[in-house]
Amino acid sequence: MHILAIDTSCDETSVAVTDGRKVLSNVIYSQVLLHKKWGGVVPSIAKRAHEERINFVVESACHPRGGGDPELLNSIDYIAVTQGPGLAVALEVGIKKAKELAKKYRKKLIAVNHLEGHIYSAFVQNSQGNPKRDFNFPYLALIISGGHTEFVIFKNHFEYEIIGQTLDDAAGEALDKAAKLLGLGYPGGPVLERLAKEVRNKDGHNFPRPMLKSKDLNFSFSGLKTSFYYFLKSNNHVIPVPIRGQAPAGIQLNGSPIRSGMTKESKYDLRQLASSFQEAVFDTLIKKTEKAIKFTTINQLIVVGGVVANFRLRKLMRDLIKKYNGEVLFPSYKYLTGDNAAMIGIVAGFKAEKSLFVEDVGRLDRIPRMSL
Repeated sequence: MHILAIDTSCDETSVAVTDGRKVLSNVIYSQVLLHKKWGGVVPSIAKRAHEERINFVVESACHPRGGGDPELLNSIDYIAVTQGPGLAVALEVGIKKAKELAKKYRKKLIAVNHLEGHIYSAFVQNSQGNPKRDFNFPYLALIISGGHTEFVIFKNHFEYEIIGQTLDDAAGEALDKAAKLLGLGYPGGPVLERLAKEVRNKDGHNFPRPMLKSKDLNFSFSGLKTSFYYFLKSNNHVIPVPIRGQAPAGIQLNGSPIRSGMTKESKYDLRQLASSFQEAVFDTLIKKTEKAIKFTTINQLIVVGGVVANFRLRKLMRDLIKKYNGEVLFPSYKYLTGDNAAMIGIVAGFKAEKSLFVEDVGRLDRIPRMSL
C-alpha cells in the first residue's frame, strides 16, 4: 500500500512515499535560511516558499533518483496531507496540492493530525523495515517542539488522552527565545546545545523550574523566559543587539566561525548562561515526566518533537526511565524529530486500514489549532 504524504505545517516543505511503516522516499525543503535573518518564521515568506517548491518536492519524492515516468503517481494508492495544527497559510498550500493530486489521479485522500505524526515517528521504519519495533500499548507520550509541549496517553491506534500541556510558551519556543536574548540567532536550540556541551557545571545559575509544585501535569515556560531576561538585565549583562546574520564570538554554524554581533562584552560566560537555561527547561521536563509516570503508572515513554534532537535531553530521559525499569522510544531517525512527511504517511497507512478517508475532498480545510 503506497501512500504519497505531504506536510507543509510550518517552514518545511516535505513529501514522502511510504509503504506501511516503511519510508521509500522522503524529501524535505527547509526554509530556515529564508527566515533566519528575521529571527523567526514569517508567514508570508513561508507561504510563498511552499508554493514555489511544492511541485518540485512532489516530483523529487516520486523519483528520488531523478528522471522516471511522471505517471508513476498512478501507482500510488492514497494521498495523505497534514490538516493541522500548524501555520494556517502554510497548511493551505499542502492541502491544496493534495486535493489537486487526489482529483487528478482519482485517489482517496487521508487527513492527518501533525501531532499524531510526531507520536508515530517513534515507529517509522526505513525502506528495509528497520528498526523492528512492535506496538505495545499503552504509552506515555511527551511531544516537545517549538509549538507544543504536552503529555498524551497513547492508548491504542488513534486513541489519545491529553493529560498535560503548556499554558503558554512551548519548551522549544523558550529555548529559541533565550538564544535570541543571547544574540545567538534563529533557530537557537541547536546553538544552545553546542555551547552547553562545553560546560562542566551544567546548572551554574539555577534558573527557576516553573510549575513543579503544581498538582497537575501542565507546563509554563513564559515565566522562566522572563526571569532569564531580568537576570541578564539586573546583572549588567547588556541584552544583545545582534548585527543581522551574526552571533557571539567563538560560535560556529555549519563549520564556519561567526563574528560577534554584541554591542558590549558580557559579564557572564555565554556558555554557562546557555547551559543553565537549557538545564532549567530540561529539568522541568524530566521532573514533570517522572510525575506523569507515577500518576499513570505507565513506564513506556515516547518522547518526540524537534527538541528531542538534543542529546542531553535524551540522556536525561534514559536515566529517568531506568529508575522505573521501563523503556523510552525516540524518533527512529534524526530527520524524524523535525517536521516531515514520512511520519504523516505512516499514520495515513494505519488510517487507510481502517478506511478513515476524507468523505468530501472539496470541503477539506486547514485546522491551525487542531488538537488530538
